[in-house]
Amino acid sequence: MPASPASPWISPAVARLRTANPYVVDIAVAVLVLFAASLQWIFPDEGDDRLTWQGFLLGAGTALPLVWRRRAPFLAACGVSVFTPAMAVYHAPPPDIMYAGLVVLYTMAAVGRPWQRRVMLVGWLAGVALTMTHKEDAEPFEYAFQLLSCVSAYGFGVLSRLQRAYTAALEDRARRLERERAADTARAAARERAGIARDMHDILAHAVSLMVVQAEAGPVVVRSDPERAEGAFDAIAGAGRDAMVQLRRILGVLKEEPLNGSSDRLPQPGVAALTGLVRQVGDTTGLRIELRHTGEPRPLHRDTEVAAYRVVQEALTNTVKHAYASCARVELDWTEAELTLTVTDDGRGPADTAPGGGGSAGGHGLIGIRERAAACGGTARTEPGRDGGFRVVVRLPVAGDRQVTPG
Repeated sequence: MPASPASPWISPAVARLRTANPYVVDIAVAVLVLFAASLQWIFPDEGDDRLTWQGFLLGAGTALPLVWRRRAPFLAACGVSVFTPAMAVYHAPPPDIMYAGLVVLYTMAAVGRPWQRRVMLVGWLAGVALTMTHKEDAEPFEYAFQLLSCVSAYGFGVLSRLQRAYTAALEDRARRLERERAADTARAAARERAGIARDMHDILAHAVSLMVVQAEAGPVVVRSDPERAEGAFDAIAGAGRDAMVQLRRILGVLKEEPLNGSSDRLPQPGVAALTGLVRQVGDTTGLRIELRHTGEPRPLHRDTEVAAYRVVQEALTNTVKHAYASCARVELDWTEAELTLTVTDDGRGPADTAPGGGGSAGGHGLIGIRERAAACGGTARTEPGRDGGFRVVVRLPVAGDRQVTPG
């Protein structure tokens, strides 16, 4: 029977005893029981018999089975149950306290099977009553004392068994909670990695698209219009710097210790930053972009703020990369329940895009738009524009009634 971990309210001495080698403890218990059982005849009262070799052997027979009380509890209890009555019958009067019997009753109540516990309890109560009849002039209180001793030992064993079961239940619950926390941590880490991957895709795709557009235009104007070519190179450098700042901001959360400069870990952009995004894309690519707000702006959760910005960023990136458009329109329609983002261009829409479908333009970008919207409890769809071109419509839930200042 393995020792249970010590509870916080158990004294250090008891805790050390519970964690000690069980065989050493049981041998010590057997020796103490034999010594205690022999005291009555080593130091007899007037009229009592002194200890004999036969009596000592019978006493040893009650104590020796206790060495195996945890390896074979029922067999040890049976051995003690045989030698204790023999010892009581041989000695007249019988022993004052049946030490070995109390130990096996405690042990059986603590670790025995249900039927074994019942057999031992009933058998010992009956045996005590019969054994006391061999004692001449036995007083009623002596019967009560012996019977109460057996019941008390059995009761302490029951309490020990219940305490171990309670401790085991607590440990099992702690293990399950630990596994659940580990699983929650793993899921949170997976979500965080997926979010970082989407952000990196959006940032890099947007920056690289702007740089590619400017780089392709550079050789055409470098000889005919040097000032315009210089502006293109400045736009390339600006897009690269902006991408690096945003990447440091995102990847900073992966480091164990905070960065020295808090500016590298500023909050990610939200709806208020859309004005700057539209201006940057228009100035860099020459694409005419119109930004419209309708309705009363409402607060958004932080994740929804970032999603709104990234959705518009990805839609404009696809417009620059795939649509060959001359103008685009970004619309923010606020209602009490949701924000509807619509990005429309006049370029060539994807030939295989059906209304409500995902299309192939932008590849993983459009998939990322739908994933971002779904992660915030919203929806996204892509479809051809009414007058040609391509349109992205995203609906995101709002957070409350407090007004916010639009970007």
